[in-house]
Amino acid sequence: MSMSFERYMLDMVQPMRDDLTRIGIQELRTPEEVEEAIPNATGTTLIVVNSVCGCAAGQCRPGVAEALQHAVTPDQLYTVFAGQDKEATAKAREYFAPYPPSSPSIALMKDGELVHFIERHQIENRSADDIAADLTDAFDRFCK
Repeated sequence: MSMSFERYMLDMVQPMRDDLTRIGIQELRTPEEVEEAIPNATGTTLIVVNSVCGCAAGQCRPGVAEALQHAVTPDQLYTVFAGQDKEATAKAREYFAPYPPSSPSIALMKDGELVHFIERHQIENRSADDIAADLTDAFDRFCK
């Protein structure tokens, strides 16, 4: 792969990363960062598996942003990028059992235990408002 193509891919993906990082979600880009953050998190933790897939991710990121305007939100906010930071994403997915790999997807954990998971098929063909409503309901149940 040429350097110019790699640069193009980075330039193309950066706005998708920025959609989440500019609202305060921390990227975990290596397996080590995932290992440091997720198992040691106390309280509630949101983990967004970001993706370039327009059909689903195009509504996922705005849905997450809308949900984070809610009065009740998770204590920690993280994201991994499927297809870009592959090793970090694989490590994060170890915590999402029994769910198969899915991108985009959204996990909510409480004290290290998965309590709510939104798979790709639950994101596709849904509006950002629907995704936000699903998340805010989970926030109200688990983030008190």
